[in-house]
Amino acid sequence: MTALARLSEEDPVLHMERNAETHQTVLSGLGEAHIGVVLERMKRKFGVEVDQLSLRLAYRETISGKGSHEARYVKQTGGRGQFAVAHVEVEPLPRGGGYEFVDSITGGAVPQNFIPSVDKGAQGAMREGVLAGYPVVDVRLTLIDGKFHSVDSSDMAFQIAGSMGFKEACRAANMSLLEPMMDVRVRVPDSMLGDIMGDMNARRGRILGTEPDVRGYQIVNASVPMAEVLRYAIDLRSITGGRGSFTMEFSHYDEVPQHMLDKVVAEASQLRDDEKH
Repeated sequence: MTALARLSEEDPVLHMERNAETHQTVLSGLGEAHIGVVLERMKRKFGVEVDQLSLRLAYRETISGKGSHEARYVKQTGGRGQFAVAHVEVEPLPRGGGYEFVDSITGGAVPQNFIPSVDKGAQGAMREGVLAGYPVVDVRLTLIDGKFHSVDSSDMAFQIAGSMGFKEACRAANMSLLEPMMDVRVRVPDSMLGDIMGDMNARRGRILGTEPDVRGYQIVNASVPMAEVLRYAIDLRSITGGRGSFTMEFSHYDEVPQHMLDKVVAEASQLRDDEKH
């Protein structure tokens, strides 16, 4: 990290950041060649070699149906035990809806001071993820019923029950993954317009339109999954012989196609296993 910090000070276009969500150190520059030169300098000047990994994507998890579960957390250790039962239901919110917690407890089945504990436990489970370890979004959680013990129930017991209930209810609610989508604007010569549009379609992109630019160039606007354009600078240079350019920015999240879901989940599972070891 010291070497990277020193090189960033010397090179004003080099940018380094630690992505808290993906737990990766991301080095950004003017392109693959620039990053390659920087890493070679780091090896030569500081004696430090690094492994380069593909950029991890910040996927999100969500649900598309309803699910419910009665979570029971009961633990007896000889002294004071732990007891909490939380019956919860989850249902999807519109895209961008975030998270909602609804208290539907009647008759004091769960004391008022333990209801926020169920909410807190569920939000902890949301951050950890259920399907592939990515944060869960756009979910409404309703606490329907529960049970408590006058001695053994505690804040922590209801947090654990809330976490367990949320995860199991989500598993019963047809979970899916959301992937980041990018708005891509590509500038290419007229003669290469067909090649670029065909390439965008092959990347699961959706062409939003084209517009003429000056001196025989065209602008292609498209919405493309971020997973398909991580190395687009290299690919565009290859397609256009260096005559094309592009800009790209985050747009929104959209559902991962079913045929790709298992692959993404398996890769996420492998990454978690590697981190454990």
